[in-house]
Amino acid sequence: MTRFLHIADIHLGFDRYNSPERTKDFFYALQATLDKYAVQAEVDFVVIAGDLFEHRNIKPATLNQAQICLQALQKANIPVFAIEGNHDNRPYGTTTSWLKYLSEWGLLMLLEPQDPKLGGDFLVPWNPQTRTGSYYDLDCGVRVIGSNWYGSTAPRAIEQMAAAIQDLPPGPDTTVLMFHHGLEGQIARYAGALRYTDLLPLRAAGVDYLALGHIHRQYEAEGWVFNPGSLEANNVEESVHRRGAYLVEVTDQGLRPELQTDYVQRPILRLEVSAKGDETVDELRAQCHEAVVAGMKRLPEGALNPILELRITGQVGFDRLELDTRSLQEELRESSEALFVLLKYDAEAVAYQTPIVEGQNRLAIEQAIFMDMLAAHHDYKSKAEPLALGLTDLKDRQLGGADETDLYQFVGQLLDLDR
Repeated sequence: MTRFLHIADIHLGFDRYNSPERTKDFFYALQATLDKYAVQAEVDFVVIAGDLFEHRNIKPATLNQAQICLQALQKANIPVFAIEGNHDNRPYGTTTSWLKYLSEWGLLMLLEPQDPKLGGDFLVPWNPQTRTGSYYDLDCGVRVIGSNWYGSTAPRAIEQMAAAIQDLPPGPDTTVLMFHHGLEGQIARYAGALRYTDLLPLRAAGVDYLALGHIHRQYEAEGWVFNPGSLEANNVEESVHRRGAYLVEVTDQGLRPELQTDYVQRPILRLEVSAKGDETVDELRAQCHEAVVAGMKRLPEGALNPILELRITGQVGFDRLELDTRSLQEELRESSEALFVLLKYDAEAVAYQTPIVEGQNRLAIEQAIFMDMLAAHHDYKSKAEPLALGLTDLKDRQLGGADETDLYQFVGQLLDLDR
């Protein structure tokens, strides 16, 4: 029985959040996945459907990570087929890329259609001497075909690809095509997604398994289109999506892909504290600590230190700037031992607005404004009315030329400072 592993969107060299440890997570996820579901599972081959790297230009350490993983497969005599994605494709007008480098050094086979401008066939068999080609026929009975990153021209490229597949010489019974693009309806705000009907020419041409990449969540369509998602979440929003690697069995009854998720991943905790408007600053900080403690208890024993996102929503009854978010963020990181904490302070200050009645005099309007300002503050809302009257009195005293010492004494009496 033939088996293969389908992965995509590994993003080695991921460098957002300015965390070296987070960058290593993407290497560890790939290494663990290949060891468990390729080497130990003794698959016949591996396909990488784009975005092995996060960037076109990579650091030496990132190249070293890729080599370590691919050499483990080479040692186990497991061939690797790959295509370029939008993150690691070669810039326009250049002839090489880091994937091309890995292919030339024998660590993978970069399968790609030929440039139509050069003439000749669009899809050509893999040439082990030049280490170039578009498809490879495996002894295990599978033909693997590669493609390029096409962007907005993908629908037209699919038609060209389908015609070229139909013109290929007879080969193995099962055809796998790697394609880096996404289907519409899988994520919000994704412009340029393919419709399912755009893919149908490939099915008519004989593609049995369309190995997609690009969208960082798992999905499938009609039993022949499969997208495993990224191995690691690239941001906290992606943490809610199912993702992993497809371990695929090729049987006489067809292909049976199963998504595998039991490998090293960094846990991501997304928490929310909703302020009601009557808390003090210290009470709100305490609620944040309590939410983090409760969230940490949900993590499985032995899990990696998590990435923690805490959103403070609702309304606060004090000046928003009174909450020192930087010190709170550091406190939460230290108490939870999170890899890092993302604190989102989305709460609004409590707003009161007394309606102004037509014909109100200036004094009444002034009193209403003072009342609104005081009622919006946690420390003053309980005595807003007497304080509003006091502020009016204070203003009149100041305009009347009262001595500054007397004004300070009046304020002290108004706020009961002696008490």
